[in-house]
Amino acid sequence: MHPLLRPVTVILVALTLISCDEKQPRFEQAEPGEALSGGDATVMKFDHNAFSMPAANLAPVRRLDFSVGNSFFRNPWVIAPSSTTARDGLGPLFNTNACQSCHIKDGRGRPAEAERGNAVSMLVRLSIPGGAEHAEVLHERGIAPEPTYGGQLQDMAVPGVAPEGKVRLTYTTHVERFTDGYEVELRSPQLSITNLGYGPMHPDTQFSVRVAPPMIGLGLLEAIPESAILANADPDDSNGNGISGRPNRVFDQVTRDTSLGRFGWKAGQPNLNQQNADAFFNDMGLSSTLFSGRSCTEAQTDCLAMPHGGEPEVSDHILAQVLFYSRNLGVPARRKVNDPQVLAGKTLFHRAGCQSCHMPKFTTGEADEPELANQVIRPYTDLLLHDMGEGLADNRSEFEANGREWRTPPLWGIGLTQTVSGHSQFLHDGRARNLLEAVIWHGGEAEPAKQAVLKFDSAERSALLAFLESL
Repeated sequence: MHPLLRPVTVILVALTLISCDEKQPRFEQAEPGEALSGGDATVMKFDHNAFSMPAANLAPVRRLDFSVGNSFFRNPWVIAPSSTTARDGLGPLFNTNACQSCHIKDGRGRPAEAERGNAVSMLVRLSIPGGAEHAEVLHERGIAPEPTYGGQLQDMAVPGVAPEGKVRLTYTTHVERFTDGYEVELRSPQLSITNLGYGPMHPDTQFSVRVAPPMIGLGLLEAIPESAILANADPDDSNGNGISGRPNRVFDQVTRDTSLGRFGWKAGQPNLNQQNADAFFNDMGLSSTLFSGRSCTEAQTDCLAMPHGGEPEVSDHILAQVLFYSRNLGVPARRKVNDPQVLAGKTLFHRAGCQSCHMPKFTTGEADEPELANQVIRPYTDLLLHDMGEGLADNRSEFEANGREWRTPPLWGIGLTQTVSGHSQFLHDGRARNLLEAVIWHGGEAEPAKQAVLKFDSAERSALLAFLESL
């Protein structure tokens, strides 16, 4: 038996952390297999490469394909025309020249104010309020793009083309106070876009700041049966628990029909291949069979006039290799699952109601990669949309997600963020500088959970954070 799975008897001496009410959840030891967040695909790597390992059950012969996909994910694309024909066509407008530049070590991005130079691992999505004249684009893209700058601000460009603008964040702060008087300073981002390259934006432009999410376990999330996700949806809160998660319905470029959204901060993409192709197109200006043409708008004539790297610039072969790589990045095992403080924090996590959205466990169904099929996984997400309150609202809709809704992000691997990414900034725009700030930013449907946490004393706060850091 693996040592991470060995049951132990735990005596909890911190009685303040555990209620005597037997109706409340109480965890005194880890569940069988709880350490293996990704099932048999879980990896035993906990250093700065923890998010970059192939699934543990990936056959050796298939690891070669993983390495090939990794090379396309890591290596930069170049400007066309070039002798490097397999990797040319970058831009003309873009945010980065390689996938790895945003997902550094396959981990989490950070806000622009913490970067040197351009934003790189942070994006700004753009749109305007949609009307009847936008019906077709709303159906296919879920938004009405800003007329001059499109659906995403691209702050880099090839020579001869003006970048769309420069992005920076500044912050205002306010304090939240726990019942015992402990104070947490929260910061609210203020977006600034300067040096607009193509004139003023539409006066009603909506902005949404997004940092790059971690890459681990995406193939496992894709393999969760749709029925299992929809079973947790409760859009009308029929059970009266205050949680009304609902699915996003988005456009599938292959089937040309609507499908369940799973990926992206608002679950705006139906599958991992389309998520990857969209990133190639909007982040790097590279066409594929899913997204052809240029990411330039009609107003950006210099951009439209530049040479391209062929059509498509990202061949189906390369897209398939990147898909294989991104599907098979393993999830690190949990640490200290039987530590008394971690178990106490798990109890508090459930008692506050956090598991209502951050659902601990699913079983995958059939999968395109056999290693990912029929795995008991613990991603701590329901993949549904939830109203997170005005404080986190971007006031920008995306398909059926409104301006206050976000998809529940998976928590697996979150305790290794500092180790892998070199920072501890969380939430969709990186405003939270640590996990406690991230928790206290929760509002809307999560307001009761936040209020429960605000009643925690010092020992309870430490236990909750120990649990989260074990994930």
